[in-house]
Amino acid sequence: MSKRHDAIFDDVLKDLSEPAALDKGGARFLKRQNALTDSGEREEKVLRWVDPASCVMWQRHNRAYDLLSEENCRDLIDSLRAQGQQEFPAIVRRLPAGQGPEYEVICGARRHFAVSWLRANNYPQFRYLIEVRDLTDEEAFRLADIENRDRADLSDYERARDYLQALELYYGGKQKAMATRLEVSEAWLSRYLYLARLPRQIVDAWPQITELKELHARSLRPMLQDAGDKLLAEAAAIADQQAAARAGQAAFIAVPAVLARLKAVAYGPKPAREDEVIETGGRKGRVTVARRGSKVRIEFRQDIPEDQLRTALEDYLRRHG
Repeated sequence: MSKRHDAIFDDVLKDLSEPAALDKGGARFLKRQNALTDSGEREEKVLRWVDPASCVMWQRHNRAYDLLSEENCRDLIDSLRAQGQQEFPAIVRRLPAGQGPEYEVICGARRHFAVSWLRANNYPQFRYLIEVRDLTDEEAFRLADIENRDRADLSDYERARDYLQALELYYGGKQKAMATRLEVSEAWLSRYLYLARLPRQIVDAWPQITELKELHARSLRPMLQDAGDKLLAEAAAIADQQAAARAGQAAFIAVPAVLARLKAVAYGPKPAREDEVIETGGRKGRVTVARRGSKVRIEFRQDIPEDQLRTALEDYLRRHG
């Protein structure tokens, strides 16, 4: 983790109260960062081993839990099984007593899924390691964001959707204030917010939301400006095919093919290249004129005699002027 990310973690977690006593399900661990206080004494935190069923995802968790599967969590499942236990705790908040689950997960959805999967598949001894924190919603949002910002397994679209919700919930719609709080540039944040605001037809045209990237949103922006209604109609048609694929009735349309179809609607078919070769004498005197739609590209050797180049260009202009 970078020093910048460490600084954000410190800001989010500063001044948080520590559990005063060790309960039956807990175990003492040294604080992972800043083990020494200003007084020189060691700080300790109480971590607990719990049944993952006692935890639910925070409703604003930035990872789509329903997209987690044995396949995309296989690396973590295998790692936990090899280690015999979870090494790094999830960060949770305590829920009101007597109203169902005891904790909500702020960071640690994949760990929760992996431990739950192991317990359901012949490894009942596995328990979920948690660290209980007292966090505001805004602190919880920033903590979850910084933990997952550099992780490739969290998609751009999931992250973008989380930012858009947080913009109104915690920052009053003020993009500059949010960017400052997250320690990112406004331009960077703006690109993700645009991704989150893409029309539903565009999002559904992708095979999975995990494949929808911020880079795709940049490509789509001018297309939506130039051919909005036509583009959305084509996206809706693609989305119907993708829905059929999810139902097992057809093959998915890959992302490159989706983009190609949308570009064709926005800009029309790519014009064919028409090459015309003008010979003005010898190997050095060959001039190639390539036409693609309304654009013309002229190619010739650097050492072509000037008189031969003039002759070739005049000949071309006479025929096409």
